[in-house]
Amino acid sequence: MSESNALGFKVLKPGMLTLIQDLGRFGCHNIGLTTGGPLDPNAFNWANKLCSNSSNTSCLEVTVGGLELEVQLDTTFCVTGAKLPLTVNGKSKPQWQSLSVYKGDIIKLGFACEGMRAYLTVSGGFNIKPTFDSVSTVVREGIGGVDGDKVLQGQILPFSASNTAHHNRLVKTPSYKKDVTLRVLLGYQHNAFTELQKRVFFSSKYTVSESCDRMGYRLKGAKTKPSIDGILSEGICLGAIQVPADGQPIVLMNDRQTIGGYPKIGSVLSLDLAKLAQCGPGATVTFEPVSIEEAHNILHLEKAVIELNPIEPIELLLH
Repeated sequence: MSESNALGFKVLKPGMLTLIQDLGRFGCHNIGLTTGGPLDPNAFNWANKLCSNSSNTSCLEVTVGGLELEVQLDTTFCVTGAKLPLTVNGKSKPQWQSLSVYKGDIIKLGFACEGMRAYLTVSGGFNIKPTFDSVSTVVREGIGGVDGDKVLQGQILPFSASNTAHHNRLVKTPSYKKDVTLRVLLGYQHNAFTELQKRVFFSSKYTVSESCDRMGYRLKGAKTKPSIDGILSEGICLGAIQVPADGQPIVLMNDRQTIGGYPKIGSVLSLDLAKLAQCGPGATVTFEPVSIEEAHNILHLEKAVIELNPIEPIELLLH
């Protein structure tokens, strides 16, 4: 919870859904608390890198857009992720670039035209008291953020003033597609699916349904019904693909329940979940099997890209 006299951003409009997130809450599944954290870690990490923050610095995850903030302290900020109109005092500003703002400025994020989730951070991050070692907001559990809830109109999101202007920009920015391929590691329950069913699963196109949120993405398409209707409830990993009795897969995301009793054909590679999180209803999804060795190589290569990909310093932007 923030202090009543703290300064930072005053929320004029909270947008569709804005949440405070760090990398997540780990080691708490045994007491029923899920992980939380950013649905698109790539965009989250770049926002912090462009503001010269540490990797676990808190950000705002802005779903769809519509956020409007009044600046109460001078700082440097950055917006990454979904492509949307970004203005400061009515003047258009670039994403994927650190920018200076000053007391009295108004930051506005419009509505996304590519992707679903944007990330806004400030130099040094937000001063939010951690709960179970994390500030990540999980509204269903009423934990993290400010009072365990989404960002609300009139709230103050506190941070410390910064006189350091970083003014970095990412040399190459990602694009977000509405037709994505997700790489899958088969799980031990894949034997509950026949070879024909697995071939159908990996050769079919699925559509993202209206039931898609931080808990999970329910897909519509070819049925892949397992030979068992359920299992004893067990722990669920990030990206697990549950297949209930109707044969329609559900990909579980950051705010998933900690245990579940549906059979799971496998798990989506963690790196690819960001692609899915940037998809809205109507997007198309296909699946592709990979081995655990391939998955390790993919993750190590991506880590190297983030560490080695340069950010370009730019001249101070005119205010």
